[in-house]
Formats: sequence, structure tokens, C-alpha cells
Amino acid sequence: MKGLLANSCLGAVGLTLMLGLGMGNAAAAESKLPAVDASVSPCDDFYLHACGPWIKANPLPAERSIYGTFHELAQRNQDILHAILEDATKSKDADLAKIGSFYAACMDEAAADKAGIAPLKPLLTQIDAIKDKKQIAALVAMLHQDGVDALFGFGPQQSFEKAEDTIAAFDQGGLGLPDRDFYFKDDARSAGLRDAYVKHVTAMFTLAGDKPEVAAKKAAAVMAFETRLARDTMSKVDRRDTTKLNNPSSFQAFAASAPAIDWTAYVRDVKAPSFTQMNVNDPQFFKGLNDSIQATDLADLKTYFTWAALRRAAPWLSKPFVDENFAFYGKTLSGAQELRPRWKRCTDATDSALGEDLGRHFVQKTFGPEHKSRMLTMLDDLRAAYAEDIKQLDWMSEATKVKALEKLDAMAQKIGYPEKWRDYTALTVKRDDLLGNQMRASGFENAYHLAKIGQKVDKNEWFMTPPTVNAYYDASQNNINFPAGILQPPFFDFKADDGLNYGAIGAVIGHEMTHGFDDQGRAFDGQGNLKDWWTEEDGKRFEEKAQCLVDQYGSYKVAGDTSQNGKLTLGENTADNGGLRLALMALKKRVGGEKALTAKGADGMSPEQKLFYGWASVWCSSARPEAERLRAQTDPHSAPRHRVNGTVSNMAEFAQAFNCKPTDAMVRGDKACKVW
Repeated sequence: MKGLLANSCLGAVGLTLMLGLGMGNAAAAESKLPAVDASVSPCDDFYLHACGPWIKANPLPAERSIYGTFHELAQRNQDILHAILEDATKSKDADLAKIGSFYAACMDEAAADKAGIAPLKPLLTQIDAIKDKKQIAALVAMLHQDGVDALFGFGPQQSFEKAEDTIAAFDQGGLGLPDRDFYFKDDARSAGLRDAYVKHVTAMFTLAGDKPEVAAKKAAAVMAFETRLARDTMSKVDRRDTTKLNNPSSFQAFAASAPAIDWTAYVRDVKAPSFTQMNVNDPQFFKGLNDSIQATDLADLKTYFTWAALRRAAPWLSKPFVDENFAFYGKTLSGAQELRPRWKRCTDATDSALGEDLGRHFVQKTFGPEHKSRMLTMLDDLRAAYAEDIKQLDWMSEATKVKALEKLDAMAQKIGYPEKWRDYTALTVKRDDLLGNQMRASGFENAYHLAKIGQKVDKNEWFMTPPTVNAYYDASQNNINFPAGILQPPFFDFKADDGLNYGAIGAVIGHEMTHGFDDQGRAFDGQGNLKDWWTEEDGKRFEEKAQCLVDQYGSYKVAGDTSQNGKLTLGENTADNGGLRLALMALKKRVGGEKALTAKGADGMSPEQKLFYGWASVWCSSARPEAERLRAQTDPHSAPRHRVNGTVSNMAEFAQAFNCKPTDAMVRGDKACKVW
């Protein structure tokens, strides 16, 4: 699944309903000119020119490590969700009971503080009770049902080669630091983060009741074991090559390859349907996992499992645990200065656990049929633009163009919210059991997904909740998805004219469409099968053009000293560049051609210029250095400034629109990159 944002991929939650003009009423639309920094030339730094006023007017909140227009919209959406939930806690309406009880339990901070670690004790006792490594399988199954990330991942996956089928798949997992490289990079900052992590784990064990010297030994054992797991964990860049993840296997062969775990017992106890065929996303990881379990004392393994449980539960225990968890994961890793208010954390938790139940009420308040109608028109415009783009490519053969057009034509689209809402009847929620609700919600979600194994794929299912400020492309289903949460200003504004809307939500539509043809998406055909439909020569030409983007974005730095990873961000950079070009093509046709596109209106700005301002407006943001460095290592999306400047500097149309000289910073000239 390819999202517009980071891990929150694009972002967060939805907003006030903007009623207004239908599509094609650009002449009657409100101009809504952007505020710009006239002291910065658009040709020198378009991001600062377009976003400077917003950044100055929106200082980074203490609770945030990064804050931008995405998050501003997410906050408006969250305010709506908050109001719904506050009403739900007081309502006697059965339709609101479950979300109201979940939220009320989460908000009862006094009860959490009084309980301390007691709610987690039963699970910790079960971990401590195992006497033999043969019991690990049953223990991990229980932990996974409670939402504890231990050792590895398991769940349903669309078959790479038969996309209509859902199969079982095993995957890597079990690390407490954000990425494998955090365990091995030898620079001073990385070494400092590892030291801070060990101190954090020590502090958590101490809070759980261990003496400091015992806690320190346990933390060292956790670090040693996780480092072993990390050594065999596939890198994020390698995982971009989907062929490396396609490793079909029989369950019998897989179980025999890593006998340190009783896989039959695990599958039984996690309550998965029976299966014989499956996929192993990273066989080397499971070979290493087998060796690590065999080489590690049972006592140290139990310590690792205890830490995994503590890490999972910490945000929902008493204040000392919450604060210590934030001190490392919030402050040390990402730079946030203050813990977010509890109501925000609990609103997010309710959205995560009961997303479509809560989402139904959100949609009723924010998303009407006029939103969907206008989106459908824009989607048609962007689809037509992409077809035109493919047909006129000078580097792709006619044979591959035919296949590309077939895939584009088959690309499905979903707007706003699911056609059928999920049923949460089987999820037990108690008004006085915060941690229990969290774990039962994880078990409910786990059971929901495991039940898919052996079934046909439901292409109507959504993988983001309706209030989410994000969008995504699913390569295995060849569809693009736009939750109601993002279909609001500044992305989609009924009171703005076409130029700004096409630069914002139009470019997002183009972004998601382009994911179907980026370095990962192009490996799948129109039905979602992993299948090479390119001629060999066309594939080479694509890679040559894509390398230009790898080099360009790999040359950018964040926080003054950390390079972006051009390979990790290739897919998103391809989608940004392709999406904005497609939006410009669609806008040109919508307004009536080149002359109308470039003509200055009464406000002194052309539709073309407004498109570029619309693009910049959705990426305005500020970030702490820690967050910028963390994202550069782990996030497949480039920093917002580079998403804006990197994209417009590749477009001759931008230089023409703002009368930039060939020597200006926003003009790459003959070094400009273009794939789509």
C-alpha cells in the first residue's frame, strides 16, 4: 500500500464541511489567493516563498515533532471526532455506546494511575511461567493476539501471483528501535541513541518492579537479542524490490526450515484458518531467528518478551510508564517537547480500534454527495491526462504502452468511505478496563484479518479509516483510495478555483495514479498480479530515468547534516513529479487550453501559477531536527521542502510561469528529471 504521507504514510484525521461550487464553475469561484513571502523569489526557493507566511503564523507546537498543513487539517478532523466522542460518553443511544465506552475508559486517567502495572500483570505472569523453549510458540501467539510485536509478523497477504486469492504470510518483526540500521550505524549520534534506548529499557524494567542493577542486566539482554534480530532483518530499500518478498512455500517446508519454533502450535493458537501454501517475505530473517532462539538462554528470551509487552502497554498504564515511554519514543527519537493531551491520544486510539464505527458519524458531519461528485470529475480529468501522457511518451514502446493503458483503464477508485461498514459486535468494550480494551481490540482486529486466509480478496475493503488525512494506492488491487478526511481544505476546497484545487487534491490524485507505474507499482499488472509486462528495453529505460530521481533527491539534506535516501524515497518522488505534471495537464484541458492556463486573471495570477501554489500549500510544515533525521532514515517520503522544490524545479512550465532564469535555483534545466 502506497500512501501520500508517512507513518502518519500521508497523515491523520477530518474537518468542517465546505459547501460550495460545482465542478467547472471556476469563473464564479472565490479566488482565495495564497499568502506568500515576497522577500523570497519563487525562482530561488519556492517552498519558502509559498510557505514562509504559514510557517511564521504556525509555530511548532511543543507536543509535535513535525507540524504542517496536513496536521492542521488532521487537528480540525480530530476536533470533530472529539466532539462526537464526548457526546457518545453521555449518550444513551446504543449506536454510540461502544465508541463512547472505549473513549471513556481511555480518558479515565485517575483509574489508570491507581492501577499502576496491575492490568499488565496477568500477561507478565504468563510470560514468566514458561519453562521450556517449546512453549514459545503458544506464548507468541498469545502476545500477537494482544497486539504485542514479538519476534515476527504473521497474517493474510494477497498472493503475488494470483491476486484474487488471500494466503498466509510470515514476515520480519520484533524490534524496539524504528529500523534495523539503528542497531548498527557507528556514528556518534546513532551510538548515543542506542545508549538512550538501553537506559529507557532499564527505566521501564525498574518501573515494573526490578531493582536498578537487575533492570540494567535485562536491558542489556534485550539489546543483545534485538541486535541479533536486526542483523537478519531486510532493509527498507531491499523491501522496495517486491520480487525479493515473493517467496512461496509450503507450510511444511517453512516449518522444517526453522524448527526452533513449533509453527504448527503457533498457527493453531493464534487461531488462523488451516492452510498448506503460504509466503515467506524474508526467508533469511527466519533462518536468523531460528539461530537466535537456539543461541539465547530461555531467561533472556523471557526478558525480551516481557519488554515487548511493556512497550506495547506503556502508553495505557499509569503516568510514570506513559511519561517514560514518551521520554524516549516521543522526545529522544523525534524531538517532541510535551506529551500530547490525553483527549487527543484517546481520540486517536478510538479511531484505531473502532475506525469505521467512529467513521460513520464523522462522515455524516463532513462528507456530502457534492464532495463525491466533484471528486469524480477530477478523477476523470486526471485519468484522461495520464492516458494522454502515456501515449506521447518518447521512451516507451508501443507494446508496453498498450499494457500501461490497460492497467490505467483497470485502475479502480474509492472515495470517502466504505460501501459497507464493519460490524464490531464481537468486540467487547468495558468502560473500566483501559488496557483490556486496547488488547481486545488488537485481538478483534487480528481475528478479522486472519479470517481472510484462504478467501477471495474483498476489493471493497478500506485500509484507512474515513477521517484519515491521507490517500493510498494498492498495487495488489490496482486501486486508488481517498478517505473523506483528506477531501477538505487545503486539499479540496469548494470555495477555491480550479487552479488551487488541481494543484492540491488534483496532484494527490495524480500522485496515487502514478504509484501504479513507479518502481514498485510497475511490477504489478492491471489485475494486481506480480508480473513483468514491460519489454526488456523499456524496463531499462525506466530504470535510467528513475536513477535521475535517485540522484537528485539523494543530494538533499535535512537538519543540516543528514542526507535523504534517494533509493528509499524513489517511489514517492516518482509519484510527486508525475502527479503534479498530470494535474497541470488536466487543468490545462479543464480551463480550455494553453492560452487560458497562462492568462492572468483580475487577481493578477494565472491558473497555472495557482496550481503551483496549491501544490506548495499542502506541504507547508516545520520539524524538529530529531524528527527530520528519523524520517530521513525510515520514511519513504522526502522532506516537505524537497517535495515542493524538487518537483517544481524539474518542470519547465514552472520556470515559464514565474519567469525564472536558467541560472535560478528552481531551474534544473538539462538536469531535470522526468519519468512520467
